[in-house]
Amino acid sequence: MTAANYEEWRAEAQARDEQTGAARWKADDRTDLFDYRVIRRRLDELVDVRAEGDPRRILYYLNEGLHGNMGGMGSSRLYGRAALGTKDLISDYVREMAGALEQLADADEEILSFDRKLAFFRLARQAFGNCALMLSGAGSLGPFHLGVAKALLEQQLLPAVISGASAGGLVAATVCTRTDAALKEMFDRDAFGQAFQERSGEQPFRRKRVTRDDLHGAIEALVPDLTFGEALEESGRDLSISVAPAEVQQQSRTLNAVTSPNALIREAVMATCAIPGVFPPVTLAARGVDGKRLPFVRSRKWVDGSVTDDMPTGRLARVYGCNFFIASQANPVAMWSPQVPRGPDPFSQLASIYLSSWQQWFRVAYPFAMRLVQDVYPLNVMTRMGFSVLTQEYTADVNIMPKRRLLDPAALISTLSPEETGKLVREGEAATWPDVERIRNSTLIGRTIAGVLDRLASPVRLQALRAADG
Repeated sequence: MTAANYEEWRAEAQARDEQTGAARWKADDRTDLFDYRVIRRRLDELVDVRAEGDPRRILYYLNEGLHGNMGGMGSSRLYGRAALGTKDLISDYVREMAGALEQLADADEEILSFDRKLAFFRLARQAFGNCALMLSGAGSLGPFHLGVAKALLEQQLLPAVISGASAGGLVAATVCTRTDAALKEMFDRDAFGQAFQERSGEQPFRRKRVTRDDLHGAIEALVPDLTFGEALEESGRDLSISVAPAEVQQQSRTLNAVTSPNALIREAVMATCAIPGVFPPVTLAARGVDGKRLPFVRSRKWVDGSVTDDMPTGRLARVYGCNFFIASQANPVAMWSPQVPRGPDPFSQLASIYLSSWQQWFRVAYPFAMRLVQDVYPLNVMTRMGFSVLTQEYTADVNIMPKRRLLDPAALISTLSPEETGKLVREGEAATWPDVERIRNSTLIGRTIAGVLDRLASPVRLQALRAADG
């Protein structure tokens, strides 16, 4: 496929599905990949309930089951048969559920009170969960993440929760400190690519290793001087940045508006990009009550977050209730490491057991290895980081990856030409397009719940209700 945008790619994918017979497969409910009978029955029931128009019946029906994997319809295998999307039954069911939620939100409050609506949607959000986009460490492949974010933004699918580690942290901070309109303007003028060019404007382009001053200048150009709490207020997005401790006895942290609202983002990005042995550890900073810059956790220094928490799924689940994860995975370690197969065939299952066993072996061996080198610096730090890299989970529900390529380690921390930056952004966009329909189906109900809550719980709406009660 040679599409220049998602619309062109979609048209090509539809034509391909017609040619291969996948379009007929999508139109036919029958398959052994999920319980299509349950979904068909529930879809028919929901259509009837909505047609009756009684919001109390809609509420009762939605309370019976509101989750994204009803009957196994969230399985990744359902999106491997066709170039575009999956069974029409799944898409129809998800759209009907979203329509029912909107119908419930718009119901006459003489029949269904505002308080009852608000309580239901708050519980629904807690039960259904949220979606998160995780941007991995990537070195000079960082612009790939920008292409992923751009593709999702254009389809109105960019999650409200975004995490980043190392180069992914810089991209995540760039995205989460801007409104949608400002993001689109930034993409149009290629601000990200320009930030890493020679500040002297020297021509022609000359490749060189990124220095600490280069990184600092790029962060200042791309990331406004905001705290995590201020960024949430500005963009409406929850930014999380992973940082790893430079000392053996300390634990990694995931900084965000919940755990560290006063921490300043620029220093957090500088820390998460501090590759051990390349850049020095960084002291974090926060904005004090008087507005001045102060050290944050004064006694500690921090380094590259991808060493310990490239994909912080557990922390995002705990803090934000996330249970559907999209990974933009450009970490060279993950790109070239064996991936745990997820297929149903015996070979994939055996390979999964084998690779998982090796990960478990490394986890069990870690305490013993650390006892051997606990007093030998820097071998103790290197051992801890090495085991962290080997035992991390680098995959998610949806994994968007660049093409595997041979990489010169020195090139991973070198400047890119404008052409190379643009090529990586376009590669990120194109790599995202095949997953757009799965992301759309998997997140539509959650996005609808969030949109309804934004309307119901808006300050203007609540103020008007208080005035009416008064």
